[in-house]
Amino acid sequence: MPTPSAVDFAAAAHAAIDRVTKEQAENVVRAAELIVGALADGGIVQAFGTGHSEALAMEIAGRAGGLVPSNRIALRDTVLYGGRPLESLEGPDLERGTESAALLWELTAPHPADVFVLASNSGVNGCVVELARLAKENGHPLIVITSAEHTARVEPKHPSGLRLRDYADVALDNAAPYGDAVLPMAGGGLACGISSITAALLAQQIVAEVIRRIEESGGVPPVYLSANIPGGDAHNQELEARYAGRIRRTA
Repeated sequence: MPTPSAVDFAAAAHAAIDRVTKEQAENVVRAAELIVGALADGGIVQAFGTGHSEALAMEIAGRAGGLVPSNRIALRDTVLYGGRPLESLEGPDLERGTESAALLWELTAPHPADVFVLASNSGVNGCVVELARLAKENGHPLIVITSAEHTARVEPKHPSGLRLRDYADVALDNAAPYGDAVLPMAGGGLACGISSITAALLAQQIVAEVIRRIEESGGVPPVYLSANIPGGDAHNQELEARYAGRIRRTA
C-alpha cells in the first residue's frame, strides 16, 4: 500500500472541493440570504466553532475581505471575559459538556437580529449543540457547517440526543469523511484532515454571495481591507465603529 504524499492530498482536496461546490450550491445561497436579511435588520454574524472548527469562525469574522459586522465566539472567552480559571481550558471537557454554552451566550449578548454560523465536524459535542439550542430558542437564524457522514455515525453528547444539524435552518455538508482524515497509511489508519479546507471554501462562498446580493441591491458591503496595506486600519476602524460593543477583535 502506498504511503501518503503531497500529491495524494492535493487530489483528495480537489475532489472534496468539487463535491462541495456541486452539492452545496443551493445551501450556500440560502445561507447568504439569511445573512443579508440579518444585516439589513441591523444584525451581525455570530460565528463559533471549537477545536479545528474554530478556523471556520476565523474565516467568517475579522479577516481581510470579510464582513465587518461579524463576531467570533471562542471557548477562551469564558476565561478572557467570564472569569473562569485558565485551567478550565485544558482537556476536552469544556467542548464536550454543555455548561460553557450558557456563559458564552451571556458574554456574547446577541442582538435580536443576529444570525449564527456554527461549525463542528462531528456536530455532536455538547457545547456547540447547546449554543445552537439557545440560538433557536431565542429566535435567531442558524447556519451550520458539519460533516454529514461523520455526524450520522457518532452518538450525540448533548442531553437532548440531538445533533447540531437538527437545529439548523440551513445545514451545509463539508464533505469530510468519518474521522476527517482522507489518506490511507501503509501501516494502517488514515492521515490528513480535509474539513478545514472545505469549511473555509463554504465560508468564503457564503461571504461572496452576501456581497453580491448587497451590491446588486445598490448597497455598499461593509468589508475589511487588509490591515497591512496603506489606509487599511483607518478604513476598518471607521466600519468597526458602527458595531462598537458588539464585535470582539481579540488576538
